[in-house]
Amino acid sequence: MKLYISRIILGALFLFTQFISAQNLQKSQFKVKGNCEMCKTRIEGAAKKAGAKTAVYSIDLQTLTLETDNVSADDILKKVAEAGHDNEKFKASDDVYKSLPGCCLYERDVQPSQPASEHHQHHTATKKENEFYVRGNCASCKARIEKAAKGAGASSAEWNAEKQTVTLDFDAAKTSSDKILKAIADVGHDNEKYKALDTTYNGLPGCCLYDRDFTFGEANPKVHYEEGAKHEDHKDHPAPADSDSHSKQEKNIDGVVVTGSKAATSLNKKEAGLVFNIDKKELLKAACCNLSESFETNATVDVSFSNAVTGTKQLKMLGLDQKYTSLTKEQLPEIRGLASAYGLNFIPGRWIESIQLTKGGSTVTNGYESITGQINTELLKNAKTPETSLNIFSDFNGRAEANITSVSPINDKWSQTFLLHGNGTFGNTDMNDDGFLDRPKGTQINAAYLLNYNDLEKSGFGSHFGINFIRDERTAGQTAFDKKLAQDKQPAYGVGIDISRFQVWNKTGYVFEGKPYQSIGWMNQYVYHQQDSFFGLRNYSGKQHTYYSNLIFESILGNTNHKYKAGASFLYDGYEETYLTDNIKRNEIVPGMFAEYTLTGLKYTLVAGTRVDFHNLAGTQFTPRVNFKYDFTPQTILRLSAGRGFRTANVFAESQQYFASNRAINILPNGGNIYGLKPEIAWNYGASLQQEFKLFGRKSTIIADFFRTDFQNQVLVDLDQSPQQLTFYNLEGKSFANSFQTQWDFTPFKNFDVRLAYKYYDVQADYMGGRREVPFMAKHRGFVNLAYATNKNDKGGFWSFDTTLNWVGKQRLPDMSGNPAEFQLPTYSNSYAVLNAQISRNFNKKLRAYVGGENLTSYYQKNAIIDFKNPFGNYFDGGMVYAPIMKANFYVGLDVTF
Repeated sequence: MKLYISRIILGALFLFTQFISAQNLQKSQFKVKGNCEMCKTRIEGAAKKAGAKTAVYSIDLQTLTLETDNVSADDILKKVAEAGHDNEKFKASDDVYKSLPGCCLYERDVQPSQPASEHHQHHTATKKENEFYVRGNCASCKARIEKAAKGAGASSAEWNAEKQTVTLDFDAAKTSSDKILKAIADVGHDNEKYKALDTTYNGLPGCCLYDRDFTFGEANPKVHYEEGAKHEDHKDHPAPADSDSHSKQEKNIDGVVVTGSKAATSLNKKEAGLVFNIDKKELLKAACCNLSESFETNATVDVSFSNAVTGTKQLKMLGLDQKYTSLTKEQLPEIRGLASAYGLNFIPGRWIESIQLTKGGSTVTNGYESITGQINTELLKNAKTPETSLNIFSDFNGRAEANITSVSPINDKWSQTFLLHGNGTFGNTDMNDDGFLDRPKGTQINAAYLLNYNDLEKSGFGSHFGINFIRDERTAGQTAFDKKLAQDKQPAYGVGIDISRFQVWNKTGYVFEGKPYQSIGWMNQYVYHQQDSFFGLRNYSGKQHTYYSNLIFESILGNTNHKYKAGASFLYDGYEETYLTDNIKRNEIVPGMFAEYTLTGLKYTLVAGTRVDFHNLAGTQFTPRVNFKYDFTPQTILRLSAGRGFRTANVFAESQQYFASNRAINILPNGGNIYGLKPEIAWNYGASLQQEFKLFGRKSTIIADFFRTDFQNQVLVDLDQSPQQLTFYNLEGKSFANSFQTQWDFTPFKNFDVRLAYKYYDVQADYMGGRREVPFMAKHRGFVNLAYATNKNDKGGFWSFDTTLNWVGKQRLPDMSGNPAEFQLPTYSNSYAVLNAQISRNFNKKLRAYVGGENLTSYYQKNAIIDFKNPFGNYFDGGMVYAPIMKANFYVGLDVTF
């Protein structure tokens, strides 16, 4: 029944968008004078009476956006003027203007547009002889303009986004500026001598639809391209080697520089899916020592401790565990398999350039495992000049770390990045006096080297290479544990976790000459991961070899409103695990194919794709996904999504938070090929509404979204069967997660940002004992983030103040009624609040110091470890964690750039 409903939803979306795309409308925008809502009503009414299909007037921008078919824009603007509103084509009569209500009497300073030649004559003194005005918005425009110029005979062409000019070098005996500018107009870009055809202009990607009416020589009001970073975007995504190639460049530019300055966190308005771009500036608002701490100021991702002995943290999104979110690095699979428990610690915060967070099913080009969303991390690799940074961090409880990052161009095509991280925890932290360390002691060495090649503008080739090595050693357990003694000689309970990890990857792509919309990319990665560990008297070790390959071809059907991607992927996972005396081996071999179609209209974007994967153990799996975005206005955006995902559960590696206990593992097989279990399969459906408006004269945004995840099959982790057992079995019945979130971002006054959020989760499953709420998941959560910065002084120095409050409602706890009364938990936990804060001082552009505190409310779980006095007894359990296990912790840090 679910499959039929899903097909009906997908079919309805396809039919709806086909109906919309059948309309042959022309979109244009004009300057129109007005003051208030009455003006807006009058202007839009006059335009529609004159024949406009749609008319949207922006009081803030003083623009009228029209959609027309059989009527000219001049006729519409004439009627608007007759209604009393001056515009760039026509001026209202004085009598009509004076008859407007007092609140509508705008300043009359708009004059009709001058011909392009007049603008050229007016501004010729401000540019060189070989410099010509050409309109454009972004990096895609730049590539298109320069390729067209070179195709028309220019030996070199450099388009400047800020000045809106192209500088040409050419042999006058072979070509001319007229011929070159005509070729630029033919690909869709107005210039001072030629105007592009409307059909060509309307066929450009949405991000390239520049304002056609601003005066040459003035700033383009729609530009979203930082000239100073013109080559950085290509270095970041050298070609379609990542899954988005051409559109990825647009996405990063749009998501970060939408208003002309980088936003710390922004919602990508052009993406069909709900995608948040988190800049490294956001990560500086908190301690952010690794990826697990990168979401303290983000309302979408929940971060919590999962074990009181090992100090393990995990992410949750849309009410489900981390394992249902695809965690990638450089668009390559990263935290999965044996890395599930501790992988969040392997990406240092100072290495991160940006994070892209997608809620709901992501694109099929990125694989089949994403169910609740994707979190992709991009590493530092962009710098106009050589830049080396040092970060030193220490908290007041014996944790210290150092980071060295160096990004430098080698020449105009090659650049490199060196990343080095080391940390150590040396102090015995036991804030609740239970004789157990609140977090493990140990050290980590982490090093990476990145090499980037970018020659997209000439040869069309780009490539990115990376290599990473990690050695992590941790010791936890009772403070009296002596790791020098043999395991069977220990009088105290101890935990040892030693991990070695090596990975190497490459992403190479080619953009076809003269076709910036057509590209091919190939990604490859090899990962070796080894873990040797013990939990008391229990041993667990594992090895994982992974090879991943993904080939993507991207092009268009007719014009850039119709894009498609097609490709093939291959995944090999070789696992060998040992738990107690059991040795378990398996190889997963998964070749796959995929295709994705993107339809872009005047107000909508549809991304629909499917993939088929031939899993040697899970069988053939089909994964359809669709995302749809409709812009009611530029400030009101609706998104819909639906998609399927599947994954194979790694029951040992993903449940290590329960190993520091005396629960016996019990797997109930049902004929599957992975631990005797069948793969997990789920559908995810989502809807969101984004509304922007002005508050206190500044931009304000409210986003509300609802997602539902329905499992067709799931590997349930049952903690209720017995306090002495950890039981795994496949779902028989229903399992679902409903997630609702509303978030409000606004700026009450200059330099002061406020983010408020509320989340509601309803997560239930049919366990063997009946339907119950999934444990450790609060139904209600609240979030407040406040950020203030002072103005910069002459040296670039300023103060920053950031604070975040997380309120977590009560959570259902596992049934411990089989234990004696003193070792039982209540049915529900208490609600609690956690407050984090940080103050930083940028003395100049190269020196920054900061001090902060975590869990300033000092709320902690007093019974985090059950029967801690008898860790080798039947009732010992360190996995029943629902709240912080450490009281307030303070830290200091220093950033130096050379």
